Amino acid sequence: MTPLRQRYIEDMQLRGLSEPTQEIYARAVRQLAEHYGKSPAQISDEELRQYFLYLKNVKKRSRSTCTIALCAIKFLYEQTLKREMPTLSQIRPGAEHKLPVVLSREEVHRVLGCLRQPHYRVCLSTIYSCGLRVGEGVRLQVTDIDSDRMQVRVRQGKGRKDRYVPLPQRALELLREYWLTHRHSVWLFPVRNRGGVLPLATQPMNRKGVSVAFAAALKESGVQKQATVHTLRHSWATHLLEAGVSLRTIQTYLGHSSPRTTALYTHLTRVAEIQVVNVLDQLLAGLSW
Repeated sequence: MTPLRQRYIEDMQLRGLSEPTQEIYARAVRQLAEHYGKSPAQISDEELRQYFLYLKNVKKRSRSTCTIALCAIKFLYEQTLKREMPTLSQIRPGAEHKLPVVLSREEVHRVLGCLRQPHYRVCLSTIYSCGLRVGEGVRLQVTDIDSDRMQVRVRQGKGRKDRYVPLPQRALELLREYWLTHRHSVWLFPVRNRGGVLPLATQPMNRKGVSVAFAAALKESGVQKQATVHTLRHSWATHLLEAGVSLRTIQTYLGHSSPRTTALYTHLTRVAEIQVVNVLDQLLAGLSW
């Protein structure tokens, strides 16, 4: 690890950025360095300008990807290198208004049913059952499960916030069955190697492996949607809304700061769509065409 990279990581730690954010930012800066084949400290403002044009016009990167690159590189030059780069104040990734992909209940069951390895099946089933982010799912600890109150404590979610979410009975049963296969004192999903669970593991299972397993199960299931592990969270929220759970309650479970973020799911509910169509049919009944 170069001294600059080490300093950059330390600066992010001092600013309280989460480990996943640190990894994403470090990757974005590494991609910049690899693009020019030199240290970011040697890159000029004009080269930065050309790099972001390259991301937009040649690589056709999404708004979110460009925003991450901008935030990561801006942090590097402003906080670590203490260099003024005028280009960074000019870049404004274009706004996008995309609805997330949502799986139906049947599609969720089909995908989860294609997971052969128990650690991935139970982890992904728990992520869906509790509306978790992938990082929140793999980092679950034994003490996070409150079987008396049927709740899961989500530690330090997005924004470093703790929250509680309901724990379905079937999810509790799956977690108990899986835990008995390894009996780790801390992690529900401890890191594994080819020999299985490491009894003295100090880290949870790798989130990348969970994503790869989900992608393979999605392909095998035949579900023709561009879904990811995070789609399970979107689907969970949509299914709750369709079942009549209030937006305010779903907002609390998801850990959203703004109700506007949660309100997005009102555009995704099949039940609401059917209700609208029925009302429109009634309004148009008797009209001659």
